[in-house]
Amino acid sequence: MACVKAGAKVVAVGRSQESCDSIATDLGQQGAVLVADATAPDTADRAIDLALQSFGSFNGLYHVAGGSGRKFGDGPLHEITDEGWEKTLNWNLTSLFQSNRAAARRFLEIGHGGSVLNLGSVLGTSPSSKYFSTHAYATTKAAIIGFTKSVAAYYAKNDIRFNVLAPALVETPMAQRAAADDTIQQFIKTKQPLDGGRIGVPSDLDQATIYFLGNGSKFTTGQVLSVDGGWTVSEGQY
Repeated sequence: MACVKAGAKVVAVGRSQESCDSIATDLGQQGAVLVADATAPDTADRAIDLALQSFGSFNGLYHVAGGSGRKFGDGPLHEITDEGWEKTLNWNLTSLFQSNRAAARRFLEIGHGGSVLNLGSVLGTSPSSKYFSTHAYATTKAAIIGFTKSVAAYYAKNDIRFNVLAPALVETPMAQRAAADDTIQQFIKTKQPLDGGRIGVPSDLDQATIYFLGNGSKFTTGQVLSVDGGWTVSEGQY
C-alpha cells in the first residue's frame, strides 16, 4: 500500500483468492490482483501482462515471495532433508530467478529501463545460530545477493536496476515461531535495539521500498540495504 500511497499503480500476486480479494479492496482503482503461485514459471509474465493491460505500463517489480522450509526439514546442515533443501531453494531462489528473468526480458522488449527489488534477509550475511539455524534458507538469501549484484552489473547499460532489501526479524506469518517465543523476543530486544528494541513490522520497509522502486534510485543499482533495527551491528544477548 505504501507504493499506492506514493502514486503508483500496482499488480499484487497472492496464492489464495481470499487474500487477493482483501488486497483488491485495499487497492481499489489503483491496483489489480492475480491469484497465482510465485513458484510457477509463468506467474511473473502473467502479472506483467496484467499490469500492461490494466495500466498501460510496466516499470518495476518487487519480489517478496518466499518462506521457511523448516517444516519440510530445513535446519542445521546435518539435519537438512532433501525435501527441505529443495523446497526452500524453490520458494526463495528459483521463484526469484523466474520473476527477475521475466522482468528483464520485458524491459528489453519494451525498450526502457526499470527497477527490480528483491527481498533478502540479514541471515544471508549475518547469521545467528542459536535461534535461526535454517541453513538452506540462509543459503538462498546469500545467493540472492550474488545473483542481484551480477545481473545489476550486466543490465546497467540498459538502465535496468537490481537491488536488495535485507530485513531482520519482521512480524509476518512466516515469523510466527519466533514472534511467539518469549525467549527469542528477549534476544531480539538486544539484537535489534533500535526504536526500543523490538521485532520489525512491514511498514518499517515502506520508505526503502519506495526509494528503490521509484525514480529516486535511478542512479543506484547492485546495492543491499539492511533495514534491520541494528541486527548486523549488534551482538545480541542470550
